[in-house]
Amino acid sequence: MATTPGILTDWPWTPLGSFKHVVVAPWIIHGAYSYFVNNEKDKDLSYFLIFPFMLWRFLHNQLWISLSRYRTAKGNGRIVDKGLEFEQVDRERNWDDQILFNAILFYLGRHLPGAVNLPFWRTDGIILTILLHAGPVEFLYYWLHRALHHHFLYSRYHSHHHSSIVTEPITSVIHPFAEHISYFTLFAIPLLTTILTGTSSIVSFAGYVTYIDFMNNVGHCNFELIPKWLFTIFPPLKYLLYTPSYHSLHHTQFRTNYCLFMPIYDYVYGTMDKSSDSLYETSLKREEESPDVLHLTHLTTPESIYHLPLGFAALASRPYTRTWYLWLMWPVTLWSMMITWIHGRTFVVDRHRFDKLRLQTWAIPKYNLQYFMQWQNEAINGLIEDAILEAEEKGVKVLSLGLFNQGEELNRYGGLYVQRHPHLNIKVVDGSSLAVAVILNSIPKGTTQVVLRGKLTKVAYAIAYALSQKGVQITTLYQTEYLKLTKSLDTESNLVVAKSYAQKIWLVGDGLTEKEQMSAPKGTLFVPFSQFPPKKLRKDCFYHYTPAMKTPTSLENVHACENWLPRRVMSAWRVAGIVHALEGWKEHDCGYTMSNIDKVWQASLVHGFQPLTINTIHTKNQ
Repeated sequence: MATTPGILTDWPWTPLGSFKHVVVAPWIIHGAYSYFVNNEKDKDLSYFLIFPFMLWRFLHNQLWISLSRYRTAKGNGRIVDKGLEFEQVDRERNWDDQILFNAILFYLGRHLPGAVNLPFWRTDGIILTILLHAGPVEFLYYWLHRALHHHFLYSRYHSHHHSSIVTEPITSVIHPFAEHISYFTLFAIPLLTTILTGTSSIVSFAGYVTYIDFMNNVGHCNFELIPKWLFTIFPPLKYLLYTPSYHSLHHTQFRTNYCLFMPIYDYVYGTMDKSSDSLYETSLKREEESPDVLHLTHLTTPESIYHLPLGFAALASRPYTRTWYLWLMWPVTLWSMMITWIHGRTFVVDRHRFDKLRLQTWAIPKYNLQYFMQWQNEAINGLIEDAILEAEEKGVKVLSLGLFNQGEELNRYGGLYVQRHPHLNIKVVDGSSLAVAVILNSIPKGTTQVVLRGKLTKVAYAIAYALSQKGVQITTLYQTEYLKLTKSLDTESNLVVAKSYAQKIWLVGDGLTEKEQMSAPKGTLFVPFSQFPPKKLRKDCFYHYTPAMKTPTSLENVHACENWLPRRVMSAWRVAGIVHALEGWKEHDCGYTMSNIDKVWQASLVHGFQPLTINTIHTKNQ
C-alpha cells in the first residue's frame, strides 16, 4: 500500500480474493457462445479473441518472470544486487488485476461504433497507432509520471510502486487502481483514435498492448539485455528506446528517468540520470556469478516446477502443497517435463547472499519417481558428478547434496564422487551431521522412550547411537530393524521391539505406513528424520517439520520456500553446507563418515541459524 492510501486504491474485486477472475466469466461465455452459435455474418472474431488474448498476456508476463529470475540468479547482466523478499512478493501478487481490468474495458469497448467485427490487419491503423504512441502518449505519460512524484500524489498512490527498489517484470503493473485508470486513459488514445477513424484492426489492438507489456517487462527485469550494437548502428535509438538499467535508476534514484519507453523527454527536460550510460555499460559487461556455496537439489513431482522460484511466484512463496488447479495445466506440465528431459543438465534455481558468501541453488532435471528406478542411477549420478566438476571449475568452496541426491543406494551418501575424484578442492557435504543434531534437539527434554521407525539410513543409525548413549530407550516395530540396529550399535542395551504402542515420541523416516501411523496413541509427536515428510493422517497427533532451521535475518534474497518448509526456514542438509563454508572446514562431510554432531550444531547457532521450537510444529488441521 502507499504510505497514505488515497481514494480508489483497492481494486473493485479485491473482496473476491482468488475468485476475482469470475468478473470476466459472463463476457467470456457470451463471446464464445455468440461466435460458435451465430450465423457466419454475425460472428465477431475480435470479440471472441479477447479471452485468448488475456491468456496470452498471462503467459507473456509469466515467461518474463521466469526469465528474469533465472538470469538474475545466474548473475550475468544483473543490474541491482539487492535481493527480493517475501514482502515484495506478497505485494506484487495481484499483478494480473490489470489484465482483468483491461479485458473488461475491451469487452465494454465493443459497444462503441466501429469496434465490432474488426478486420485482422490494417496498415494505416498500425502506422497511426505507432505515431500516436510516440507523440502524445509518451509526452503525456512523462508529465503524468512527474506529477505522480509530487509528494501529494506520491504518498497516496505512486509510493506503492516504488516500494520495490529491486524490480521484477511484474513490478511494472503494481499500482493502485486509480493509477491504472489514468494509464489506460493514455494508452486508449491510439486505440480510440483508430476506432473513430475506422482504421483499427485486431493486430493493431493486440500488437499495441503486447508492445506495452513487453516494454514494461523489459524495463523492470533487473538484467541488461539490450545489445550495444543496436545503439552503434543507429545512435538516435538511445532517445527512442530505454534499457532495463535506464529505468532501474528511476527505482533507485526516484527523481530521474521519468520516461515511459522513450528517453527523449528526459533529455529534453533535463531529468536524465547522468549515470545512465555508465550503468548500462557496467551491467552489460557483468559476467555470470560464481558462488561460494552450492546446494544441489532436484525436482520432486511434475507440478513442482511451478513451485520453484522460476515458476509461479505466489506458489513459490508458500510451502509446497498440492494445488487442484494445477491439474488443469497438465499440457504445460507435460511440456515442461519434455523441456527438462531434452535440456538434460542442471540449471540455476535461486541465489542468496549471507555474510560474505554467495550462495546458489541448482536443480537436477529428475523427478522423485526416477530416483526409485535403479536403471536411472547411472544417469542421475552422471548429472550430479557433472555438477560437482562444473562447480569445481567455478571455484565453489562447498557443495551440499539435497533430497535424494545423497542416497546410500545411489552414491553412498556422496562418498562415490569423493572416491572418484580424490583431489577435489570443493568440499562435498551430505548434511547428515547437522540433520542428526536437529533431530536430537527437536526431541522434548526429559524424553525417556522413543519409537524409531522407517528406512534405516546413516542419519537413523547416528540418532539411535546418540540416544542410546544418553540412556533413552529406543523401540523398533519390527524384529528386522532391531537386529540391524543391534549389529550396527554393537549392543542390545536400550533397544527393544515394540510390544505395545505407548510411546508418544516417534522418530520416523521413509517407509512409515498408514497402519503404523494409526497405531500411534493420541497426542503422538512424529519427528521425521528423512528429507521428505510423512503423510499427515492424524488430526489428533502432531507432526514436526523435516530437519530444518530458521535462517538469520541477514540472509538476503529469501523470497521462496524450500519445498514444504515455512518461510525463512532452510533444510538442515542445506544449512550444513553454508556452515561448512563459514567455518572454513577443509574436510568432506559425506560418505559413511560423520562430523562431530555437537560441533556442527554449535557452529550453526553461532552463525545465527535457530532451531524450530515447539511453537512452529503444525498439525494437519491447521
